[in-house]
Amino acid sequence: MSPLELSAAALGVLAVWLTTRQNPWCWPIGLVMVLMYSWIFFEVKLYSDMLLQLVYAALQLYGWRQWTRSSAGQGGRQVSRLTSAQLGIGMLAGTAGSMALGYAMANWTDAAAPWMDAGLTAFSLVAQWWMAQKRVECWLLWIALDVLFVVLFLDKGLYLTAALYALFTLLAVQGWNAWRRDPVLAAA
Repeated sequence: MSPLELSAAALGVLAVWLTTRQNPWCWPIGLVMVLMYSWIFFEVKLYSDMLLQLVYAALQLYGWRQWTRSSAGQGGRQVSRLTSAQLGIGMLAGTAGSMALGYAMANWTDAAAPWMDAGLTAFSLVAQWWMAQKRVECWLLWIALDVLFVVLFLDKGLYLTAALYALFTLLAVQGWNAWRRDPVLAAA
């Protein structure tokens, strides 16, 4: 456990906790965290996760914009549900991304866990996209992904990061419960 991993983990807890409360400060704090984790994952040869963190950096900026921009007098995006078509497209994109990235990592790199890392990466992008759009279903996907990330990080000896993702799982359950009770969803 390095000081960098400890700092990134602390920022990660804060960012996800703020997200469950729909606080837009989750995005800039998350930006710093993902940049730190990109280096950590590079060091342990989880290249898909490293690339994921760099894409997350761009998505952090997108999410911050989505959550804070004013439209029709409102303070940004409101919590909403995915349509069946949006859910299907997201799952299809995650599957296609998993296959393409897994193949690339398995054949062209010395990645430590090319297929699992690629699958978690691709579906994390789907979950992050949904989160930036305040889709309540993002939390269910995060719960599943976080549990699998714990397994991966334990296998790689990243014990603090595994503990962080276990905490992320609990926070995702909290986010799922909080966002489902959002008054905007009740009125819809």
